[in-house]
Amino acid sequence: MLAIPLPFVVSLLLLVLAGSLWIQRRHLVLWPCLFLLLCATTTCLVGLRWAYDLAFLRMLQSIFASVIPVAAWWVFAQTKSARAPSWWHAIVPLMVTIASLTYPLWEPPLDVMITAQYVLYFGLLWHSSNSDRQPPEYVRLSDWEWAIRAQRIAALMLLFSAVIDGALTLDFMLAQGQHALWILSIGHALLLPTLSLAVMGLSLATTEESDVPHSAETEQRSVSSCEEPERCDSGGASYDSKQIELADQSIITQVKQVVVTQQLFLDPDLTLARIARKSGIPARQISAAINRVMGQNISQWVNQYRIEYATQRLISSEDTITQIYLDSGFQTKSNFHREFSRIMGMTPSQYRQSL
Repeated sequence: MLAIPLPFVVSLLLLVLAGSLWIQRRHLVLWPCLFLLLCATTTCLVGLRWAYDLAFLRMLQSIFASVIPVAAWWVFAQTKSARAPSWWHAIVPLMVTIASLTYPLWEPPLDVMITAQYVLYFGLLWHSSNSDRQPPEYVRLSDWEWAIRAQRIAALMLLFSAVIDGALTLDFMLAQGQHALWILSIGHALLLPTLSLAVMGLSLATTEESDVPHSAETEQRSVSSCEEPERCDSGGASYDSKQIELADQSIITQVKQVVVTQQLFLDPDLTLARIARKSGIPARQISAAINRVMGQNISQWVNQYRIEYATQRLISSEDTITQIYLDSGFQTKSNFHREFSRIMGMTPSQYRQSL
């Protein structure tokens, strides 16, 4: 019976995932598909490198490994802002490429550099997932929790990669590298597929391309507000709490006018980016104002109107709960039940029975 090494099996599965994703949503998933192809190529290189141990394979493996955390960061950052990535993200991949091409003239500690890079991007992704100042503008509001969870999973996988490198170092120190092949194979079999699935899940939750230039978004600003309580984001002028509160209330009034009057909350694919375009207010200002005044995120705030609409339907119609939650802007029954219980203190069925 033909035995195929584990890295090649994983690589083939990642290629299938990339192809399936491209066929389903090609207009939205260019970068996620490229990331899956990157992971598939890297996994294949791991298998080839340990099968043949050729110098150019070792060189390519290091270069591709240094690109993965940057690519993961870029995919997740695209859901939060249309800004171009900063130049400093290219520093480590560029240094690794130069060192690999000029070996043995320049021999920096590439393993240490790449391990530190993965730890750094773990911190960046984890911090970004907990930051109210970087809301996922282009992700469906109903999928915000999943998007944040996917980003944290990706962050943990980058940290897991650093752990793999540590295990390899110990193996070479204590056992002359006898278990290195198994550590690498099993590690990459878990690391890259999980990282790829997190990116794939995020891409399925994204409904709009982040192709609106940031400068254009800034020009839409119609209300002077502050993303940070202490300082205004335009000009750096200080604002007291009363001015901030008034500006926040003005933003919420304008956003409510759009979301409620036009019934945008009934759209299951509604995103913060769309609300920002409709209201003419930058997405971060909307998110910050609702966080400060309402004590909740934009997804929870919109869900209040969805639940209010659903309760009216439960009272006035005989429609099934499934039909009602779909008409109310929810995509899954579990999400509807969770939000209904959070706001109303009971399930939809219990609410209807209490009427």
